[in-house]
Amino acid sequence: MATYSYDKNPRLSAHFCAREFRCKCSSPHTFQVSEQLIAMLEQLYTALDCGKIIVNSGYRCATHDKAVGGNGAGQHTKGTAADVVCYDKSGSIISAKKVCCKAQNLGFGGIANITSAYTSVHLDVRTGAKWYGDETKATSTVTSDFYSYFGIAKDNKDSQGTVAKGIDVSKYQGVINWEKVKASGQVDFAILRAGFGKESSQIDVQFARNYSECKRLGIPVGAYWYSYAKTATEAEQEAAVCLSALAGKQFEYPVAFDIEEKESLQNADALCQAFCGVLESAGYYAAIYTFKSALESQIGSSVKRQYDVFLSHVGVSQTNYTGSYGLWQYSWKGSVSGIVGDVDLDYAYQDYPAIIKAAGLNGFAKNATTTPAADTGKDTLDTGKGTDTLGQILQHVASIDEKLNG
Repeated sequence: MATYSYDKNPRLSAHFCAREFRCKCSSPHTFQVSEQLIAMLEQLYTALDCGKIIVNSGYRCATHDKAVGGNGAGQHTKGTAADVVCYDKSGSIISAKKVCCKAQNLGFGGIANITSAYTSVHLDVRTGAKWYGDETKATSTVTSDFYSYFGIAKDNKDSQGTVAKGIDVSKYQGVINWEKVKASGQVDFAILRAGFGKESSQIDVQFARNYSECKRLGIPVGAYWYSYAKTATEAEQEAAVCLSALAGKQFEYPVAFDIEEKESLQNADALCQAFCGVLESAGYYAAIYTFKSALESQIGSSVKRQYDVFLSHVGVSQTNYTGSYGLWQYSWKGSVSGIVGDVDLDYAYQDYPAIIKAAGLNGFAKNATTTPAADTGKDTLDTGKGTDTLGQILQHVASIDEKLNG
């Protein structure tokens, strides 16, 4: 533990100087900073690929610690803690959710989200029992695992088998700064909500903008349509409106039928076949998006074999869904630069752009010389059963081709 004079400012490491950690009370005095804290903050800087880390609060004298809500004897008074805000290289704040997870990986003894906006994080190098907290909820320990707490997937066999990382968005993400999304390096593709229901007025108000921005910036896109249908006829009506929204556009990823409503799921197989059948007849690569529980109990095996599955199973580091799936939505609480608030995070397990373009689907002209995803080395998605997802996808493409040319 090193002690520093209030008016001195030696460099402590590549990215931190002593003055950043001095007490913010009105009385100038010496302060302490743990060398271990500095070393671990440097590790965090590297792990997050930060542009900068701002220290909002470092060392605190007992009086100041009490004045800001502490007990006068916490980690800040020992020089072993810092409250920080992390920024990426584009200047955007890195979500506290991501910072907490990375800090957990690195082994910080104390970690806590501080603000409801997920901007600031408490970090300390205490010894003994760890403290993983969320000060917007409680001051006591609230989790043993930030990945589960925030619904963020760890690196595991599912994430390691991915071809691409993506997001799915709608009007609820507001006006997205797609340039920051692109610059973040976090997003390889985006699935855009085209709309919902069976009325033309229900096309998502951000769909056209989201599509044009992604195309301008070279972000591959897919789409989804949220269903309220109760009958096959209503599902066909929804598909017709969906096609009007998709007209004149090109999609590198599937167009998903989003079936979640309780009354819709009671007739799930018929609705999926009705909606996806209309899309396939129009030359689109259709998929089914729904929850793990619905896939297991309300959608038949023949429908799941006929169409790609876009699995929603959030809040787990590894899904235990045993069926085949080409896309996995693993979080509803993701954080991506350029998007205010939470955003859904996805993994893709096949090279959909190659498959779709080669087959001439989703608005693309057929390119018979392209071999769909044959060189990815990821022909089989390991879901615990060794399911040949690529083989199923190619059968799907052949089925669409037959429907179009039959």
